[in-house]
Amino acid sequence: MAAITAAMVGELRAKTDAPMMECKKALTEAEGNMERAEEILRVKLGGKASKAASRITAEGVVASVISGNVGALIEVNCETDFVTKNDDFIAFANACAKIVAEQNPADVAALLALPLNDSTVDTVRAALIGKIGENMSIRRFQRFETNSKLTSYLHGTRIGVVVEFDAADEQVGKDVAMHIAAMKPVSLSVEQVPAELIEKERSVASLKAAESGKPADIVTKMVEGSIQKFLKEVSLLNQTFVKNDKQTVEQMLKSVDASVKAFTMYVVGEGIEKKQDDFAAEVAAQVAAAKQA
Repeated sequence: MAAITAAMVGELRAKTDAPMMECKKALTEAEGNMERAEEILRVKLGGKASKAASRITAEGVVASVISGNVGALIEVNCETDFVTKNDDFIAFANACAKIVAEQNPADVAALLALPLNDSTVDTVRAALIGKIGENMSIRRFQRFETNSKLTSYLHGTRIGVVVEFDAADEQVGKDVAMHIAAMKPVSLSVEQVPAELIEKERSVASLKAAESGKPADIVTKMVEGSIQKFLKEVSLLNQTFVKNDKQTVEQMLKSVDASVKAFTMYVVGEGIEKKQDDFAAEVAAQVAAAKQA
């Protein structure tokens, strides 16, 4: 059997960008044949992507792109925070945002089938899973195309906002985008707050009001008061503007003859149930396995 040298491993890694240990294993299996080792890696990396597919991806990044009156916001997920700092992972997310803006895919499945780097988005994703060793998924995206103005704000890589607005001063849009990232409204106006959120809040408010022991008519008024307060807190136009607590966002916009037509905000992993690792149980399992071996 041919000796597997560090130089051979380095050469294969340079060609495939696969992890060092995977390169060494592939060369060993191929008995030093470089072309055969490349084939083995392609198969193994694809297999690794398949095995990873069931693992929860609750970390990730939000990326955005704006070109004139077209823009996009996208959330790409991975398993651990460590990968969110990987240059290749970040580049993939940015490339996907650009594809969304330029090619307007109907949904995530359509995006995955679009071309990227002489391949497809999904093939590049699978190769990246093999290289890094973590599951990755494109969770969601929103595309904008408008006759108004667009601006975006990224708070690190975990919170992203795109705002569609009309204003003479571009800074107005940027200020609103930063406000949204800080205050996290769920809708533009009170009328647009999702009905299921209102019902959930009404249920909580009703339980609290009932505990007061007050007459039914008073309880009803207490519940409605709580709902009205909730609606103002979660609708953008009714929120207190973060840069001036004497104004609502709507009042600020009117004072500069501006308006917000729409916005999208993504918070990485929002609504995804994260896996809770039991470290003690994991160690115990490893010790038991070692004893059996």
